Amino acid sequence: MRTYSATASEADQSREWYVVDATGKTLGRLATQIAMVLKGKHKPIYTPGMDCGDYVIVINAEKIAVTGRKLDQKVYYRYSGYPSGLRETKLRDQLANHPERVIQAAVNGMLNRNRQRRQLMRKLKVYAGPEHPHLAQQPKPFPFA
Repeated sequence: MRTYSATASEADQSREWYVVDATGKTLGRLATQIAMVLKGKHKPIYTPGMDCGDYVIVINAEKIAVTGRKLDQKVYYRYSGYPSGLRETKLRDQLANHPERVIQAAVNGMLNRNRQRRQLMRKLKVYAGPEHPHLAQQPKPFPFA
């Protein structure tokens, strides 16, 4: 028996577009499923170290659900690189101002810490409301959630 390894052309031909409605979904559980689809682990041609994943469009990011007291306890940090340039933002404020960043940060944390992470994150499209500009790609409903 020989181990199958997908080639770059096979991975490109098998790319799909999926759309997921984040309304009422738990943040971490949704992020793990999105990360699996971005990596391509749901496909039989999955090859570690190769990008064989699909595109994921997330709509209604502002209506994501979190459990416990995370709305007030979870903090996002940004550092400008200058002295006293550390900024803190609570999850509640981040959802009010930039709900897309919440899902992007959660999925980013679930991906491998290597060069492929940035390439996979480009295939994630997150929108706060119910509309998205990717209708020409004919996205399918999300397979797992």
